[in-house]
Amino acid sequence: MATRVLQRVGNGLKQTKNGLQANGQVTVVVRSLSAFREDSWFKSLFVRKVDPRKDAHSHLLAKKEDNNLYKIQFHNVKPECLDAYNELCEDVLPSIHADAEYPCELVGTWNTWYGEQDQAVHLWRYRGGYPALTEVMNKLRQNKKFMDYRRERGKMLLSRRNQLLLEFSFWNEPVPRSGPNIYELRSYQLRPGTMIEWGNYWARAIEIRQQNHEAVGGFFSQIGSLYTVHHLWAYKDLQSREDIRNAAWQREGWDEVVYYTVPLIQHMESRIMIPMKTSPLK
Repeated sequence: MATRVLQRVGNGLKQTKNGLQANGQVTVVVRSLSAFREDSWFKSLFVRKVDPRKDAHSHLLAKKEDNNLYKIQFHNVKPECLDAYNELCEDVLPSIHADAEYPCELVGTWNTWYGEQDQAVHLWRYRGGYPALTEVMNKLRQNKKFMDYRRERGKMLLSRRNQLLLEFSFWNEPVPRSGPNIYELRSYQLRPGTMIEWGNYWARAIEIRQQNHEAVGGFFSQIGSLYTVHHLWAYKDLQSREDIRNAAWQREGWDEVVYYTVPLIQHMESRIMIPMKTSPLK
C-alpha cells in the first residue's frame, strides 16, 4: 500500500511539473521522489526512538548512601624529570591526605608502566561532594607548602588534565590494599545516551569479576570528558591478570555482557600502573 501511495504522489508531481512548463508562465523546482521519501514517514522507520528520562543518570547510577566526589588527575611529565616529580609528590601529597583539616583522601597515586609513558595518575576522594572540593581548593591556596609544590611541579610537566567523577553504586568503594600489586585503569568513552545501559549490564557483570577480589573501583565522569567510564583493577602481576581475565569467559553471563556493551563504546584505553611509594593502594 505504501508503494502505491508513493507512486501516486510521484505521478502527481510529474503531471504538475508538465502542466507548469506547458504554460511557460511559472517556473518551479520539483523535488525528486527519493527526496520525498527522505522527508516522509519512510524515514521515521530508521529513526531510533528514545524514551525521555525523568532523572539524570548520575542520580540513577551513583551511590545514595554517601556523597563522595572523586577527582582523577593525569600528569604527563618530562622524561628527565620523572624521578624528581615522584619525590616531590611523595613529600607533599601524603601530608594533605593525613591532615584532618582537609575533607579529602588520596585514594591512590601511580606511574603508568604500559600505556602513555612518563605519566602520573592521582585519584582523590572528597567526602561531602562539591562543597568539600571547594573547601579543599580554598584551603590549599593558603597552604605555602602546596603552592611551592605547584610551582615546582609546573616546571616538570608537559601537560595535565583532570576529571570529576562519581562512583557506580554497584562497585566497592576503593580502600587501601597491601601489595605489591599492579593496577589496570581501563577507560571507556561511551556513546552519549548509553550510560544507563552500561550500568545495567555492569551491575550484573561485577559479580562475575569479584571472585578474585580484583575489582577496586568503578567511576563515571561528571566534569571533564563526558560519558567516560573508568574501571580500576588490581592484580599481582601481568600473568595473574591474564589468567583472571581468561577465567571470566568460563563463567556464565560474561560473554553476554561483552556482546552487549562493546557496541556502546566509542573508544577504550588500558593503562598498567605501578603504585608510588606513598600510595594507599599498594
